[in-house]
Amino acid sequence: MITIIDDEAGDVVVRDGGSESRFPLASGAGFDAVSRAWIKASWDSKYVYSFTWLGRPMIQLPEDMIRIQEVIHTLKPDLLIETGIAHGGSLIFYASLFEAMGHGRVLGVDVDIRPPNRQAIEAHPLARRIQLLQGSSTDAAVASEVARAVEPGDVVMVVLDSDHSYAHVMAEIRLYAPLVSVGSYIVVCDGIMESLAGRPRSKPEWITDNPNRAIADFLRSDRSFIAEEPAWRFNESHVSQRVSYWPNAYLRRTG
Repeated sequence: MITIIDDEAGDVVVRDGGSESRFPLASGAGFDAVSRAWIKASWDSKYVYSFTWLGRPMIQLPEDMIRIQEVIHTLKPDLLIETGIAHGGSLIFYASLFEAMGHGRVLGVDVDIRPPNRQAIEAHPLARRIQLLQGSSTDAAVASEVARAVEPGDVVMVVLDSDHSYAHVMAEIRLYAPLVSVGSYIVVCDGIMESLAGRPRSKPEWITDNPNRAIADFLRSDRSFIAEEPAWRFNESHVSQRVSYWPNAYLRRTG
């Protein structure tokens, strides 16, 4: 696919195989076409490695975090479980939402919580809303410890953002989906990998070894979850879909 932005004319041209389409830049279709090109450039340029949240590096696309904020504010979970901690920015982000709402706590799981990151997270003013657990998220003993953190009546939401290989994501979904409350979500991050295979910061096997394939296979095997895009709380734009590293990420438990 070739995307050509004609800023002077205010158009974007998309060439795909033998077909060509032209859209106004100001239209929803034009925005979507430019966004598809931009999202790939942002991945290759490591754009997300440039943000912090309340002092901690947060390796996330800002739009993904604003959108999940809308879900959290609507759902008001008692416990959000996140696999994959890195520098802790996402944990601090979720904890700050809970602090603002006066409700909720975060449990972060990572196979390797590096001492400087642990120290910074535990010294943060929001640390009282955060629990850290070191170990592989797919280890049965770790999953059992996570399950013990769920209190009776808790509304539980899960965000999977650790190893993004098909096998690991599938194992995580199967382990943590039972903890998700009916009406709540398990959010599977970085499904964009499927569309990045062959690009500079990718691996050829990503075309099949990716979170999206795990999502599809899980949904075929477990009818208690559906893929459901959360409704936007506000939209006066021409745009109707997320600009995201997390396509197909939101799986809602229905039963």
